[in-house]
Amino acid sequence: MRDAFIESLSKIAENDKDIFLITGDLGFGVLDNFSEKFPSQFLNVGVAEQNMTGIAVGLALSGYKVFTYSIANFTTLRCLEQIRNDACYHNANVNVVSIGGGFGYGALGMSHHATEDLSIMRSLPNIEVIAPGDDFETKEATKYVTNSNKPSYLRLERASHIYENDLENSFAYGKIRQIREGNDIAVFCSGGVTKVAMNAAKTLSKQNISLSIYSVHSLKAIDVNAVAKVFEKYSGVVTLEENNLIGGLGSAISEICLDNRIYPKSFKRMGLKDIYSSVVGSQEYLRDFYNLGEEDLIINVKKIMDK
Repeated sequence: MRDAFIESLSKIAENDKDIFLITGDLGFGVLDNFSEKFPSQFLNVGVAEQNMTGIAVGLALSGYKVFTYSIANFTTLRCLEQIRNDACYHNANVNVVSIGGGFGYGALGMSHHATEDLSIMRSLPNIEVIAPGDDFETKEATKYVTNSNKPSYLRLERASHIYENDLENSFAYGKIRQIREGNDIAVFCSGGVTKVAMNAAKTLSKQNISLSIYSVHSLKAIDVNAVAKVFEKYSGVVTLEENNLIGGLGSAISEICLDNRIYPKSFKRMGLKDIYSSVVGSQEYLRDFYNLGEEDLIINVKKIMDK
């Protein structure tokens, strides 16, 4: 997704000199073309994320559309005070871009695992929170936040995600996007675990179980009517996220149900429990270890089907 992001941002920057990209000493190879093509619109501040965010706010308040770029924990938690007090409070056009959300940098240990970022960023006023599920959504989200003229958080995967059987090739902030049609169980997912859901759906289809997959890319503004229709249509709904269960996608969907008197027939939230991810390994390994993998989703779907 990071390649899709920089491709989209580069196209925008060709016609918009107000685009400004700041990196915290990350992205060599990925950002090289941008920095060479737009040297006056690029800055590497080094490993100094608080400074990076402060500079971004100053530029934004001067009229620039600014993007900060680094590993997920470092663009969010390390400089949370600057995001809260400077960017969000002043409603500045600062777009925080994180790479390797969830277990994307799993081999580097807990300090590099971003498993609370979505919950924390959702709690901040003014900011828009987006976790694209594929390259298409990444490109469209980049276009959207460029013109939204307010703070945003864009949580990206390191790898490219492209789904061949997309049903909806449209993106709108706050809307859910159906990417696979099914008849039995619906799965709401956000970010890179959309791939897990798609793989599980293919496996279950061979067992005559049909999953409908929805990408919930916008984590703060979610279409209540669309969510209600999904709960009404399907016998069960599962939420899947690579984030702590507290305050993330599952919480957001639960809040919608409670606030709007939507009564699920069967509902299961899948995410990281209230623990630190102290195990080290690849993203796929850690998803399986913490019960967020394809097999875990299949088990939960079958439990709902057996009720």
